[in-house]
Amino acid sequence: MSKNEQFVRFDKVDKSYDGKVLVVKDLNLDIAEGEFITMLGPSGSGKTTCLMMLAGFETPTNGEIFLETNPISNIPPHKRGIGMVFQNYALFPHMTVYENLAFPLKVRKIPKDEIDKKIDKALAMVSLSEFGQRMPAQLSGGQQQRVAVARALVFDPKVVLMDEPLGALDKNLRESMQYEIKHIHESIGVTVVYVTHDQGEALTMSNRIAVFNDGKVQQLSSPDKLYEEPVNSFVAEFIGENNTFVGEVKDIDKGQCKVKLENGTEILANPIRVKTKGEKTIVSLRPERAIIDPKENMQNQHKGKIEEVIYHGDHTRVRVNILGNSQFILKVPNSSARMDIKLGNEINIGWDSHDCRALDPK
Repeated sequence: MSKNEQFVRFDKVDKSYDGKVLVVKDLNLDIAEGEFITMLGPSGSGKTTCLMMLAGFETPTNGEIFLETNPISNIPPHKRGIGMVFQNYALFPHMTVYENLAFPLKVRKIPKDEIDKKIDKALAMVSLSEFGQRMPAQLSGGQQQRVAVARALVFDPKVVLMDEPLGALDKNLRESMQYEIKHIHESIGVTVVYVTHDQGEALTMSNRIAVFNDGKVQQLSSPDKLYEEPVNSFVAEFIGENNTFVGEVKDIDKGQCKVKLENGTEILANPIRVKTKGEKTIVSLRPERAIIDPKENMQNQHKGKIEEVIYHGDHTRVRVNILGNSQFILKVPNSSARMDIKLGNEINIGWDSHDCRALDPK
């Protein structure tokens, strides 16, 4: 059976809280059945508002949201068949783990013997089978979050919404929970809509990512495409680390453009968002795409002076002053043949024009 590519659909959705300012603007977004989609963006970008409208805690000002082709804006939250996981766990402190999981099942009037089976299955899914009689206060933060995930899944919801669910956990626990949630999703295939401002989390977990800014989706792509092929300067800056040069297009020919930088030097770039000579542009280049001592045939080669060296275990982060940019970053892998990188040294740096993307000015 083919999956529904429009399992969840936002159709021309606007949201305003005061009748003047739109926090979500003309949102058109299709989410496929079984997909793990992340809404990613800075604070105030509209991502959480979208999640709350889908959950039923907010109502669209204009437009409609559909679930399995049914409009849901007038359906109360508890009748939408949607599970929710919040950052603060939202477990009932006076109930055991078992009772917390039983609650959404009792509300739906599921028979007692079926409740037991569903809870056993949900607890096994999050590796907490022995914890049914514990109180939330007797659990660690990571265990509480697993219970919250189990409770969202226990009644077999159509969609699970997760709002910054790992924000309260420490770094190592957060990373292990990312993989755990990803594996649960892969094993049961439920549709997940996830909200975060953490780009690493989004890249790790998602099938697709919708990058929000100023109430609009700036780009909707798979993680690799989002990172490798940002469509505008906001996405390039927001996803991963990025080197930028400001310049003006001097020439465009055969899928390549010549950009004159502020210091007068010309570089070759990939014309993504520029069409004509004379246009202002911000040129974007990922740190790992620039290399030291490049081969002779590499189109862009320039000398730079090492300003800072920071050891990061698997790589060394080198800050260089090059082409008038003193914040240019290189990431040099720490292999056994590691080159001698010293403060103050002058080095030759090169990069391919295809990796150097000429985008819109901000």
